[in-house]
Amino acid sequence: MTPKDELLFLALGGSGEIGMNVNLYGCQGKWVMVDLGLTFADPAYPGVELVLPDLSFIEERREDLLGIVLTHGHEDHIGAIPYLAADLGVPLYATPFTAGLIRLKLEEEGLISELELNVIDNEGSFALGPFGFRYVPLAHSIPEGNAVLIDTPHGRVFHTGDWKIDEKPVLGQPSTPEELTAIGDEGVLALVCDSTNVFNPEASGSEGDVREGLMQTITGAKGRVLVTTFASNAARLQTLGEVANAVGRKLCVAGRSLDRIISTARTAGYLKDFPPTVDWDDAMALPRNEVMIIATGGQGEARAALSRIAFDSHPIKLDTGDLVVFSSKQIPGNEIAIGRIQNALAAKGVLMVTDRQAEVHVSGHPGRPELEAMYRWVRPQILLPVHGERRHMAEQARLGLSSGVPSAIVQSNGDLLRLAPNGPEIIGHEATGRLVLDGDVILPADGSTMNERRKVALHGQISVAVALDRKGKLMGEPALRTQGVPVEEDKAAFLAEAADEAAEAVGKGSQEEEALRERVRLAVRRTATRWTGKKPVVDVLLIRA
Repeated sequence: MTPKDELLFLALGGSGEIGMNVNLYGCQGKWVMVDLGLTFADPAYPGVELVLPDLSFIEERREDLLGIVLTHGHEDHIGAIPYLAADLGVPLYATPFTAGLIRLKLEEEGLISELELNVIDNEGSFALGPFGFRYVPLAHSIPEGNAVLIDTPHGRVFHTGDWKIDEKPVLGQPSTPEELTAIGDEGVLALVCDSTNVFNPEASGSEGDVREGLMQTITGAKGRVLVTTFASNAARLQTLGEVANAVGRKLCVAGRSLDRIISTARTAGYLKDFPPTVDWDDAMALPRNEVMIIATGGQGEARAALSRIAFDSHPIKLDTGDLVVFSSKQIPGNEIAIGRIQNALAAKGVLMVTDRQAEVHVSGHPGRPELEAMYRWVRPQILLPVHGERRHMAEQARLGLSSGVPSAIVQSNGDLLRLAPNGPEIIGHEATGRLVLDGDVILPADGSTMNERRKVALHGQISVAVALDRKGKLMGEPALRTQGVPVEEDKAAFLAEAADEAAEAVGKGSQEEEALRERVRLAVRRTATRWTGKKPVVDVLLIRA
């Protein structure tokens, strides 16, 4: 697939899911990529934390890929860069704060000399082959949230990235309605738009409003106060610094990612008046009503600061009467992990406030009124929803059509779209998929390793060692060891019967190694199924004298 004199769009991630955003635009034989993100693993990937997009499609065409353009610094937009970008071997483009976060990632992985990272001024422009790019600042929950306005021979694309409308922003200055209307006046072929909050009937709200909610919640708290939020939300960090000053509390930060964000934000010119912080020991020595802690871990991450504090494995301690404020939205899928931490805090007598009890968080994504406003300002010919599950994207397409957008199309990862000429139209489907970062190794998400691990997690595992003499006769009883097989009190009896079955299987047929190994495997698994109802993974080792 080589783009002809046409404008193509292909999502390799982020369409049909929330997270792992990777979008390709093709024109006149060349491709550009917008964002290269990851997502976080769920229990379907035991032992894995990070899930990456499968870039096989563009890796096979890397000589035609001109560059990777990053909209902003959230992990679902830049997180896969340290693991996948070096193989593509193309330049990266980002505004200063986003570039600072990417640089830290590349330094940690020892890749800083292997990738060209181009820092583009805020609202700056650059060209890649037949594509022209201009950053258009939009409000989001991280500094330098940007849309990219993409000029092509077939018309302009307004690719929003993640965004919202914020009438009282704390950091940065998003484009005004007048500036966005001017973009629409010049003509927009396609609006490629964030769908995350399309079911929200109200606007997301302003960061300025959160300040008042946090002030009301924290004022009068008698013990220590801990606020947990997304580390990347530098605007929220600015707000929390202002609140700490206003209520007369010293500020303490717990979490390496918070330290990195604060440092990067200051380097990029943000958080200039963020108050000085005290270390953990000094925070614990202060009177309880004179300290406020900002900590990572509001999504229940087991190794983050909040979890360690909740389970007493961190120098910071909380006790009866202290307050924890969850200044973040609970991401679907994290309910159990968050509940585990909240139960541990409740057992200590710690008070908790979430966004359900007070206005301590606002979303960084547009609700329906904001989407409708964007349609009025930009006036695209085509609406292309992205960044959402299928139901989110389908609903945004309906909303756009009902709001007067002439055309809308719903696609999924792998759907190859022609936007122009004579678009939009799905003209094919390309292979997409997921990879996992398992330790230091990148593997297929549904490859043999993950499938074996799922089976072991579900059914357990049995190892069988069978010793044979030179004539193939059994030498002693087979030796068995189980892991995760539910026999427990009956384990000795089970192992004895399974060993007898294995021994009997040895003499029942061919002595060819693979056939013999399979007979023993099936005999032991049948015994385990009879005893437990499970079908454990059985590994057989044949030892010949």
